[in-house]
Amino acid sequence: MTHDASLPRDVREWVARHLPGLDTVTDASWPRGDSRIWRVTTGEEEAFVKLYPGPEKFAREVRGCEHAARALAADEAPRLLASDPSLPAVITSALPGRVVRSLSLDAAEERRVHQLAGHLLRRWHDCPEPVSAPGRASILASVTAQADEAASCLEHLGEQLTADQRDLVREVSLDLPQITERLRVVYRHGDYSPRNWLWDPGNSSHGLIDFEESDPGIAVEDFVWLCGAAWPTRPDLRQAFLTGYGSELTEAEQRALILFTARLAVSYLSTGLAKNESVLIERGRTVLGHMVRARAGW
Repeated sequence: MTHDASLPRDVREWVARHLPGLDTVTDASWPRGDSRIWRVTTGEEEAFVKLYPGPEKFAREVRGCEHAARALAADEAPRLLASDPSLPAVITSALPGRVVRSLSLDAAEERRVHQLAGHLLRRWHDCPEPVSAPGRASILASVTAQADEAASCLEHLGEQLTADQRDLVREVSLDLPQITERLRVVYRHGDYSPRNWLWDPGNSSHGLIDFEESDPGIAVEDFVWLCGAAWPTRPDLRQAFLTGYGSELTEAEQRALILFTARLAVSYLSTGLAKNESVLIERGRTVLGHMVRARAGW
């Protein structure tokens, strides 16, 4: 998608009030329709401006920045410089490093990055945030909705799944809410993957960005991308990450993680088939296959 590199006039005026001497504006949006991010400079200083499609993601980003300020060091997460719910927009500080997903790392450096990512996430998870009774009810409702989605996918995909895949998706639909009731509730990042990790090899620093999906939830939900995309073919990255995190998964956590990941995979597959999108179809089938094999090792 092509993005307008210029800031909307009202946003530019707001940014200029907080960052006097606004110099350059560069489009830094992700290649998806609702991403609107700009890198701005004022002399030698750099910051990021982000616009949101609605109030929910804006509020999550603000809360996530506040959580990061308590949980992580100043060079590990952007600091909130200004926010305005009427726009809705935020200005955050820049961090050293580049997005990990765009880097070509050798195996040893990749393991180092994943170990640091595990350590950072543990500190993020261990920083307490109060969760109200309605908040806990919302978490259970979210997990129940995922189980219901799996049941719906199972019903209409039918013979397009193998017998083992059907058994796994059926377990997602029946068991996911019950098992997660016994698991640790934390403040999740919500999109914990290399596209939101920064790596600066010059000083071996690891950073974390993008908090618009952050919210209270089940801790292992933050492992889902890794479980589906990285760990099946790179067990060394799993070990490095969990070493950094400081603990192996319990049996209940491992089972829940496989069920959460299988739910995402069957959702990919269902959407891909409905929209005839080969990338989603292939991703769904591949991850489901990985989870069937992981389930066999319970």
